[in-house]
Amino acid sequence: MIRVLIADDHPVVRQGLRTFLDLQDDITVVGEAGDGEQAVALVGELTPDVMLLDLKMPVLDGLGALGRLTGSATRVLVLTSVSDRSDVGPAMRAGAAGFLYKDVAPTALVQAVRAVHGGQVLLAPEAVEAMLNGGGAGSSVTVPLTDREREVLALIAAGRSNREIARSLAVAEKTVKTHVSNVLMKLGVQDRTQAALYAVRHGMT
Repeated sequence: MIRVLIADDHPVVRQGLRTFLDLQDDITVVGEAGDGEQAVALVGELTPDVMLLDLKMPVLDGLGALGRLTGSATRVLVLTSVSDRSDVGPAMRAGAAGFLYKDVAPTALVQAVRAVHGGQVLLAPEAVEAMLNGGGAGSSVTVPLTDREREVLALIAAGRSNREIARSLAVAEKTVKTHVSNVLMKLGVQDRTQAALYAVRHGMT
């Protein structure tokens, strides 16, 4: 069971999210927070698996809450308004595991909660675009990846599994595993999550 905490300053939004998420067999909402300060306190108290975090909140905003949660086992999925595009980079650098906008389809949100809980990094396409456009030329980093490795990295950053990557590139899953291992080694990271974050932060997607 995936234990979820909802942090949003609008009661109607929290109620809507709770109602829908609680309908899922594998998800349960364990708490709600109306501001960032309360969200941080509830993470410590309830240790949820995933927190849905709005960025625009009173007392302590979402970015402030993220900063206070460094090292926490709770995976944070930012769920905020489309107007907050400039916050994608800061949120991911502060430790968010995903970034979605509130116009996301309910079914896609559920899939996102599951993906983030499973260790994936997940960004709305608009969030990726906002991050890359806001990164500037100085954010690109030269890493000796082959063209195929860059394709694999982009698909990792999009939250694809090895099987999905294999299907997308029309290669064997074993081949994908080799590419993934090479990508992790070349980037100097430990896992797919770190590779995806590296890719997004350095404009390699």
